[in-house]
Amino acid sequence: MSLFISLFTISLNAILVENFILVKFYGICPFMGVSKKADTALGMGGAVIFVMAIASAATWAVNTYLLLPFDLVYMQTVVFILVIAALVQLVEMFLQKVVPALYQALGVYLPLITTNCAVLGVALLNIQNGYSFIESLVFGATGGIGFTLAIVLFSSVRERMEDCDCPKAFKGFPIALIAAGLLALAFMGFSGFKVFT
Repeated sequence: MSLFISLFTISLNAILVENFILVKFYGICPFMGVSKKADTALGMGGAVIFVMAIASAATWAVNTYLLLPFDLVYMQTVVFILVIAALVQLVEMFLQKVVPALYQALGVYLPLITTNCAVLGVALLNIQNGYSFIESLVFGATGGIGFTLAIVLFSSVRERMEDCDCPKAFKGFPIALIAAGLLALAFMGFSGFKVFT
C-alpha cells in the first residue's frame, strides 16, 4: 500500500471512523465543559490539534530513541505524560501572551489537556499500531481534527438547545448528555467505512 493511501486511511479513521470523543470516548471532560460556545470549542480544538500533533511526534521520538534502546518501555506512560505536560505548558504560555481572551475563555480546561486521555491515547496508539514518524504525526493531527469536529458540532447543538423548550428535568446537563449520545450514534454510522486500495 502506498504511503499516500496509508496516510489517507489513517486520517479517515482518526477523524470519522474511530473519533476519539464520539467513538472511543476519550477526552469527554473538555468535550462537555468547553462546548457551550462555538468560539471556545474551536479554540480548544485548535489547541488540542497542536498538542496532539506535537505530542505524537515527540513521544514517537522519545520512544524510538530513548525508551527502546535503553529498554525502558515500561516507563512509556509516565514519560509520555511528562512530555505532554511540557507541551501543554508551552501552549498555555503562548495563548496567555498572544490570545488572552481565548486563554481566559478556556479557563481550567486548558491545563486539563495535560490529563486529557485523548492526547495520551494518541501517543500510546501510535506505538501500539507501529506507526512510523510521518504516520504518527498524521494520526495525531487528524485525531485532533476529529476532536475539533466533534466538539464544534456539539457546541452548535448546545447553542441551539439554549433556545429550545424542553422539560424542566432535562434542562442543562441532562439534555446535553442525550445530545452527545445522539451525536455518538451518528458517528457510529462510519464504523463500517472502508478505504479500498
